[in-house]
Amino acid sequence: MRLIDEQYTQTPFYGVPRLTVWLRSQGHVVNRKRVARLMTKMGLAAIYPRSKPAGINKPSKTYPYLLKGLNIIRPNQVWATDITYIRLNNGFAYLVAVMDWFSRYVLSWELSNSLDVYFCLSALDKALRQSRPVIFNNDQGSQFTSDAFTNRLHAANVAISWDSRGSYLDNIFIERLWRSVKYEEVYLNDYDSLHTAWCRLRDYFNFYNQQRFHQSLNYRTPHEVYFQ
Repeated sequence: MRLIDEQYTQTPFYGVPRLTVWLRSQGHVVNRKRVARLMTKMGLAAIYPRSKPAGINKPSKTYPYLLKGLNIIRPNQVWATDITYIRLNNGFAYLVAVMDWFSRYVLSWELSNSLDVYFCLSALDKALRQSRPVIFNNDQGSQFTSDAFTNRLHAANVAISWDSRGSYLDNIFIERLWRSVKYEEVYLNDYDSLHTAWCRLRDYFNFYNQQRFHQSLNYRTPHEVYFQ
């Protein structure tokens, strides 16, 4: 799972077949079923199109991808969210974040030891207490397609946008956020508990928002751009 996490972060466009081949090239005896099972456990399976029985985890309503060709010119025009895997010394956890696309500002985040919808709702509620976007974009993971999550957005009068299945590029800025979190914090440290991971990530997101200069933002911080 650690190897899958590291390679996936480097090449998020790799699906089960390519990750299986890559693991074999590193000397590990694995088959596709095992890689698919581990990716599902890590919450990565939703990134890739795969066959599954009809009607399983099918949302009651679907939403189009609204960002294609959209000129994003200001904060709170588009927010996005996603979940990533965080490794611990004796297990793993899941990290969700809500980010403003224009400024890359992380409005909220939560850490959980399970992939239920509640920590995602908590992150969404924290973000909505600060402001409200015109459009909210996410992938088609079960947490974000649930009625509980979409109803929160409807209640806030926010337009819902869903990524195309199997396209990580639809949510590219939050994928870049995960690369920064992994390479600049997670892979440099060992977390002996969920509490340790939470404290380290709290410090990292404070740094990311208020001190980390972004080339794409003309070397300003997300905080500067969001609150300009």
